[in-house]
Amino acid sequence: MEGEQLLCEASTVLKCIQDDSGQHGICGKLVCTDFKIAFLGDESTLDDNEPQFKNKVIGENDITLHCVDQIYGVFDEKKKPLFGQLKKYPEKLIIHCKDLRVFHFCLRYTKEEEVKRIVSGIIHHTQAPKLLKRLFLFSYASAKQNNPATGPPHQTVMFDTIKDWRWELERTKGNIKYKAVSANEGYKVCEKLPAYFVVPVSLSEEDISCFQGRGIPIWCWSCHNGCALLKMSAFPKEQDDSNLQIQKAFLDGIYKTIHKPPYENLKTEELSNTFISLQEIQTSYSKFKQLFLIDNSSEFWDTDVKWFSLLESSNWLDIIRRCLKKAIEVIECLEVQNTNVLLIEENASDLCCIISSLVQVMMDPYCRTRFGFQSLIQKEWIMGGHCFLDRCNHLRQNDKEEHQRQLSLPLTQTKSSPKRGFFREETDHLIKNLLGKRISKLINSSDEPHDSFREFYDSWHSKTVDYHGLLLPHIEGPEIKVWAQRCLRWIPEAQILGGGPVATMNKVLEMMEEVQSLQKKIDEKHNSLMAPPLDALSLLRKPARLSSLFPFALLQRHSSKPVLPTNSWKALGDEEDLAKQEDEFVDLGDV
Repeated sequence: MEGEQLLCEASTVLKCIQDDSGQHGICGKLVCTDFKIAFLGDESTLDDNEPQFKNKVIGENDITLHCVDQIYGVFDEKKKPLFGQLKKYPEKLIIHCKDLRVFHFCLRYTKEEEVKRIVSGIIHHTQAPKLLKRLFLFSYASAKQNNPATGPPHQTVMFDTIKDWRWELERTKGNIKYKAVSANEGYKVCEKLPAYFVVPVSLSEEDISCFQGRGIPIWCWSCHNGCALLKMSAFPKEQDDSNLQIQKAFLDGIYKTIHKPPYENLKTEELSNTFISLQEIQTSYSKFKQLFLIDNSSEFWDTDVKWFSLLESSNWLDIIRRCLKKAIEVIECLEVQNTNVLLIEENASDLCCIISSLVQVMMDPYCRTRFGFQSLIQKEWIMGGHCFLDRCNHLRQNDKEEHQRQLSLPLTQTKSSPKRGFFREETDHLIKNLLGKRISKLINSSDEPHDSFREFYDSWHSKTVDYHGLLLPHIEGPEIKVWAQRCLRWIPEAQILGGGPVATMNKVLEMMEEVQSLQKKIDEKHNSLMAPPLDALSLLRKPARLSSLFPFALLQRHSSKPVLPTNSWKALGDEEDLAKQEDEFVDLGDV
């Protein structure tokens, strides 16, 4: 990449691949640049075999420096965190990434001098405090040649000129009620606001500079019916009475520029007081992350015994659901009630970014294109003033707090056999559904207000999906899926480049389902009197006892034994009682 410089490297490094069948490695070279850590394996693949949508900047064996979360070294089979100057260098390097990947590099066969250089270099360039100007993006920007502009529809809109904002206003047809202003040019009003942004037409530039941008409704996006989504930085909570009166009078005048019943109504959403706190998000994600950052198969099967309980206790799925639900509530106001929505937050740069981005992705098909989505991130997050350096701790300025947030989750069976996890053996689909109710019970809380939101949500899902119009996500508990990286890491079949026979079989089953669906539609159309076609898919699946990791586990294991032991069927008499029970081990016998 332009501007990237090699800092250190080490040869004869083994990248360890751990799965349920054991541990093996790929020999290659480990390098560290001012942009990333990269493992260059000796086994090269042909370009023809590379996936079409492969990331052209970051490969599967690349780790950007700012994606590194924790670094550990293995000394005499003991794992210790690495930081600062080392007196002894490890025989194995373990890197935990912020995107939940885990890398193991064996250094036993590497020269001692190269081990010192690569380990010290990685620690220094990922953990040592840095100056802002030393971040890679600055050297990349200086080396990157400017490409000729081809127009906003065919490139990412940077929103660093007033022309870009005017183009966005024209695209969303919001230029009738809103205008782009340059009051903050040179950041003379507020560093938290972009140099150019959009406000209501009736708002003067003197009002913008009155309270350093606070209390100013900033335009995010306009709906097809003319309603707008706006955000605003709130005034500080602790103020004396005289300032409070001045600010109240100022806000009253501001609201009147948007709230003009009966033609134009406004609804405010106080995210700082009534929504999720940032501390709650951080704590929940730290717990959730521990379910993925596992180093060996024994730990994996130990935590798998209580997978549902640990996932539920992390509260992460509930946070996802609450964010989606809040976005749908905003959409209902814009789409059905024809009401402007004003999101209010302390700095309007965290929760406002989440909700406004979700709303635009659901409502605006342009934001679901590649350039549209990149432009959305640039507009709502970059220009929206989100504190990436602080939230991600890129400069390691609060390293002590960074280590303190590493939480650990208790294992439920520290000495259990790796072969005796609840999902290790194949289980019946019924049990998984029942245990899934434990999660959905928390997510589908009964304290939701009975308003028009639910009616709007249910009626919209009864319609045919329109990918060029409004898209609403499912927010029920079992429908909020967790990505499969936690499981795939320990399944040998999933490590095959291109997916191997597992992916092929999965694709065949999907095609069979599609063919059967089309066949049923043809039969219904012609009112055929023929007997329905054999359900080939059920013939494949009915005698099989599938793992919860299907299709990445073994596809079938025929057995004359019942799927569940006879004495276990008594426990299935009352589904609700089983759903309330703690996860427990079900002995399925020998398969």
